[in-house]
Amino acid sequence: MRRLFIRHLLAAAAALTAFGPLAAHAQDKGLVGIAMPTKSSARWIADGDNMVKVLKERGYKTDLQYAEDDIPNQLAQIENMVTRGVKVLVIASIDGTTLTKALQNAADRGIKVIAYDRLIRGTKNVDYYATFDNFQVGVLQANSIVDKLGLKQGKGPFNIELFGGSPDDNNAFFFYDGAMSVLKPYIDSGKLVVRSKQMGMDKVGTLRWDGAVAQARMDNLLSAFYGNARVDAVLSPYDGLSIGILSSLKGVGYCTAQQPCPVVTGQDAEVPSVKSIIRGEQYSTVFKDTRELAKVTADMVDAVLSGKQPQVNDTKTYNNGVKVVPAYLLKPVSVDKSNWEQVLVGSGYYKAAQFK
Repeated sequence: MRRLFIRHLLAAAAALTAFGPLAAHAQDKGLVGIAMPTKSSARWIADGDNMVKVLKERGYKTDLQYAEDDIPNQLAQIENMVTRGVKVLVIASIDGTTLTKALQNAADRGIKVIAYDRLIRGTKNVDYYATFDNFQVGVLQANSIVDKLGLKQGKGPFNIELFGGSPDDNNAFFFYDGAMSVLKPYIDSGKLVVRSKQMGMDKVGTLRWDGAVAQARMDNLLSAFYGNARVDAVLSPYDGLSIGILSSLKGVGYCTAQQPCPVVTGQDAEVPSVKSIIRGEQYSTVFKDTRELAKVTADMVDAVLSGKQPQVNDTKTYNNGVKVVPAYLLKPVSVDKSNWEQVLVGSGYYKAAQFK
């Protein structure tokens, strides 16, 4: 009996020796470099965390770097990743046009490049693009203004001011164009009035998505064009700008019982803005579930490293100036006071306690 037990032990040890290194090897598919723009926005922190989590679950090592919106810093981080021998680069660029040489070096070493959420422009060396339907983000923002003001029912005219994202971020143009596809007919008919006459990304863009810049511009708009007039709506493409815009509005007496907040939009469903929505200040935001984007990107990494074609659902929209980049677009969701809990807490993205 004792001899049989020892024989079983030896057999088990042999099996472990045989399969142990194999199992360990299967769990190391190589290094993936993840270059993120900044930690100043909560959504990029969530993006980075989700990417690392999903890729590690699939057996990859990761090198996650944040550049704090410093272009030379991001360039150095990417060059370092290439030197370290990453197999794939996942890049959410600050300004993709500055990466051309670094991406050529990556291509020369056979490293695949996936543009993450922001299209990398001006280079042939970007293989795939994982993002949300950015035009649709703008459509959702504009529709929340249209619905709240009752424009489809013929109400108006109302005064509106327009804000755009950072002009060096390709997405900012899609957000703005999507919104204007909805708003421009009402502007043309006089139901919406832009008292400042500031329209177009060259006039309404907000460099680096900086909330302080948006707040200062809103201060100027209010003093120059709204002495005796009311702002009824503000198109804001991102929650970080919305908070600054609302601070400006509160400074001149808005968001009170006598003078309610205008309809102010947003994007990314950041906790301070969701709390603002619950308080009845910011009207809406657009939620983009970065857990899903991380999965789609990990699927792309898996496919390219196993010699397969990644799944894409758009091969026409995203021309980076050199080539049309095959893309996978996820659907964004509009969130306001009526559905925030169902969408954000019900999905498990946030915990209810975060909004107490």
